[in-house]
Amino acid sequence: MTTTFILLQQQAAGGGWSGILMIVALFVIFYFFMIRPQQKRQKEIKKFREGLQAGSDIVTAGGIYGKIKDVADAYFIVEITKGITIRVDKGSVYPSAVDANQAAQNGEQK
Repeated sequence: MTTTFILLQQQAAGGGWSGILMIVALFVIFYFFMIRPQQKRQKEIKKFREGLQAGSDIVTAGGIYGKIKDVADAYFIVEITKGITIRVDKGSVYPSAVDANQAAQNGEQK
């Protein structure tokens, strides 16, 4: 009877390690399929924003298309039509659809 009890305890202890390994494997899979690609995309967007200069075409997070007229530390002055400018936070600027398409084509040609 005690031998059976000891075997049951050993099997239960071994099951704990397989559970822990399964959780670790899930975290690794989650990292490579969810977290890492998002970090990579954020780095690309940050690099794009740092490279913007006066004259660049952009799209704001609100969907406003414009051309950068002036660059400051935390914001851009964007001309949305002749004579109308707005101040836009740097964190809400994305490349225009035209620039994104050109960048994709240039990436394919390399």
